Amino acid sequence: MAFKTIIVEQEEHVTLIQLNRPDALNALNAEMLEEISTALSEAEQNEKVRCVVLTGSEKAFAAGADITEMAKKSFVDVFSTNLFAEFSDNMLKFRKPIIAAVSGYALGGGCELAMMCDFIIASDTAKFGQPEINLGVMAGLGGSQRLTRFVGKSKSMDMHLTGRFMNAEEADRSGLVSRIVPAKKLKSDAMATAAKIAEKSAIATMAVKESVNRSYETTLNEGLLFERRLFHSLFATHDQTEGMDAFIEKREPQFRDK
Repeated sequence: MAFKTIIVEQEEHVTLIQLNRPDALNALNAEMLEEISTALSEAEQNEKVRCVVLTGSEKAFAAGADITEMAKKSFVDVFSTNLFAEFSDNMLKFRKPIIAAVSGYALGGGCELAMMCDFIIASDTAKFGQPEINLGVMAGLGGSQRLTRFVGKSKSMDMHLTGRFMNAEEADRSGLVSRIVPAKKLKSDAMATAAKIAEKSAIATMAVKESVNRSYETTLNEGLLFERRLFHSLFATHDQTEGMDAFIEKREPQFRDK
């Protein structure tokens, strides 16, 4: 499918989705959100795809939602259409790992989009923020919930109430990102990380993703039970047998996703 606001590339078992509205600093409009959803749906259905990298440009991952598209909307408009709900659901139901590779600005909806991915690799130029307060609104794609879980109440309140940005170093210290790499190496590092994930058993990676995400949704005891049962269930797979046999035999495993 030909896309207008994103570029999609396939490298072996990794799909790269690059946001591509340079004149708007990759601001998220309805068309872009729909195209991201379509690209993810295609990646979900493609058995060759085992991991996805979502990125923007060196200047901006995404500088927020498209304000020109939203400015004239009323409460009835956004409430009756349940603005952003469908896209959020599409992101959350995607079962394969997604890495956000963030350089430059990741603000408002851009910060929220990055946090919806499974983890974030940031360039040394990355800047994160939820500055919606400056527009007389607040986060609407999960920012008040996810940012608080990542960095704690005080930093989240600070960012949401003042609109200040968090640089890459602070984001790393606060647990928002997994690591920082030079901007020029961001794409190659993220693709190499995705390729490493793609070497693993797809059944196991989906189980890991479900279990880690469940930790945000339930009590510790229920989460531990969920993890244990997924762990037990993997002993019914070919990949568990192959993985353990390969370890004992001191060779590389040949996973078959079965």
